[in-house]
Amino acid sequence: MPLRYVCYDCGPRGSDGSGRCDCGEPLWLDTSTDAFDWDDTVDAPGLWRYEPLLPAPLPNPPSLAAAAGGTPLLRDDALDSFVGASVHLKLEGQQPTGSFKDRGSALALAAMEAGLVGGDGETTAIGTVSHGNMAMSTAAFAAAFDRPCVVLVPDDIPPERLGVIGQFDPTILRVRGDYGRLYERSLELGVEYGIRFVNSDSPLRVEGQKTTALELCEAFAPSTPDGIVLPVSSGGHASGVWKALRELRGAGAIDALPALYLVQAAACAPIAEAFAAGAETVSAVEGGETIAYSIANADPPSGTRALRAVRDTGGAAIAVDDDAIRSAQRELATEAGVSVETAGAVALAGAKQLVADGVITDDDDVAVVATGTGLTEASADVSAPAVDLAALDGRLAEFAGR
Repeated sequence: MPLRYVCYDCGPRGSDGSGRCDCGEPLWLDTSTDAFDWDDTVDAPGLWRYEPLLPAPLPNPPSLAAAAGGTPLLRDDALDSFVGASVHLKLEGQQPTGSFKDRGSALALAAMEAGLVGGDGETTAIGTVSHGNMAMSTAAFAAAFDRPCVVLVPDDIPPERLGVIGQFDPTILRVRGDYGRLYERSLELGVEYGIRFVNSDSPLRVEGQKTTALELCEAFAPSTPDGIVLPVSSGGHASGVWKALRELRGAGAIDALPALYLVQAAACAPIAEAFAAGAETVSAVEGGETIAYSIANADPPSGTRALRAVRDTGGAAIAVDDDAIRSAQRELATEAGVSVETAGAVALAGAKQLVADGVITDDDDVAVVATGTGLTEASADVSAPAVDLAALDGRLAEFAGR
C-alpha cells in the first residue's frame, strides 16, 4: 500500500518527496489506528513490537533494524531527589549507535527495503543532513542494508566528528554555505538524483521516532505518565511523540494525553521563546554558543509543529542554561551511573526547572528522555572533500553515477 501523507494542520496531502505541505508546514504519515490496544502488539524485537502502527514491517533478514528501539526505563532515588518528582529515565543511549535517531533510521531503511519509497528503482541511496548523531545513525543503518549513503555536513565540522561518522564508510561532503538552506536543497536534489534524504523531521524519521512514546505509554499502561520531558532541536522527535499520543488516544489505548515538555538550551531557544511570548508560530533566532551544540537549532523546521504539540497536551517549552545542563549531566553520571551527551542531559535539567517553577509537582510521574549516550568516540581516520553549496548539484550527480 503506498504511503499517504497528511498535514497536522491542513489534512490529507500528497508529497513530492520534500515532506512539506503547501502551507509550508511539515507532513507526516497518515496512520490507520483502527481500534489499537496493547493486546495488538506483536512478538517482535524493539520498535517492531508496534508494527500495527508502522508503515513498514521488520525487514527479512532484519539486519540492524531488529536492534532499534526497546530501550529501558531507569528508576533511581537520586534522580528523584535531584529533580523533585518521580523520574522515569528513558535510556536512548542503548540504541545501536547510541541515540534515538536509530528509530527513524531503522524505519526509513525498512520502508526502502519494502519498496514503499524508491519502489520504481530510481531511489537506491539514502542520505541525511547532519553533523552528529543522525549522520552516524543513517550511515550505520545504510551499511547494514548495503545501501549507498551520502552525508552532508557543515564545512567547519570538527575532525573527531568526521571520524565518528566515517567509521561506517558513507560518502561525506563538507558543504560551505548556509547550513539551514542545505536542509531544503538536499531534498530538492535528492528527488533528482535518486537519494532519499531522511532529514531531521522527514515523515519516515518522525514515524520511527514516535515509537519512543509508544514504549513509554505501554510501560505506564493502563495509565500514562503525567508528563514527558525531552530535548528539542528541529522538532522532529517532539512531532513523533505527539503523533503517537494522538494515535493512541484516537484508538482508545489511552484516555488522555500526557503533558509534553520540551527543553532547549538557553543560548538557542526559538521554540521556548515563542511559547513564552504566546506566539502561534516559531521564528528563527540568532543562536549563541552552548555546550548542548547538537540541539542548537536557530531555525527549527518543525518548530511550529512542536509548539502546537506543547499546547495541545497542556505542556510547556522552556530553556535551561549551560550550568544547569552540566549539573544534570554530572548527576546522571555520578549518582545513576549513566553517561549522556550534553544534549541528553537537557531533559533532566528541564525537569528540575519545571518542578522549581511549580509546573511539575512532587507527586508527578514524569518520563525524562535521555536522547543520546556520552560514550561515543571517534574510531576512524576520515577525510572529506569540501564543496560550495552552489556546486552541490554536481557532486551529488557524481555520487549518483550520472
